[in-house]
Amino acid sequence: QVQLVESGGGLVQAGGSLRLACAASGRTFSSYAMAWFHQAPGKEREIVAAIKWTGTSTYYADSVKGRFTISRDNAKNTVYLQMNSLKPEDTAVYYCAASRGWPFQKRTVEVWGLGTLVTVSS
Repeated sequence: QVQLVESGGGLVQAGGSLRLACAASGRTFSSYAMAWFHQAPGKEREIVAAIKWTGTSTYYADSVKGRFTISRDNAKNTVYLQMNSLKPEDTAVYYCAASRGWPFQKRTVEVWGLGTLVTVSS
């Protein structure tokens, strides 16, 4: 089973960009679909984007389509989330997640990272 560590969060002004990275340990990274979730204070954890094992299929929540891009590098055991045109409502803790199912669903997540905080100021 993989272990996940996120990085790249921080404080950014509205309209700015951040790139999150999720590094996975273990030799089975390429057998997992990967996703990014976010959770704002007092709200449920929701999926933001997901990517299939080979990177050939992706999913985006409507709220981030056209602004966020998910990608993965299986040689580096890393999945990325490029976030552009950030809005204050994107403020949340962002979690990396791994699942061997597709479509990616929260109930089938096998491994969660600890999260990284993204704060977007207006």
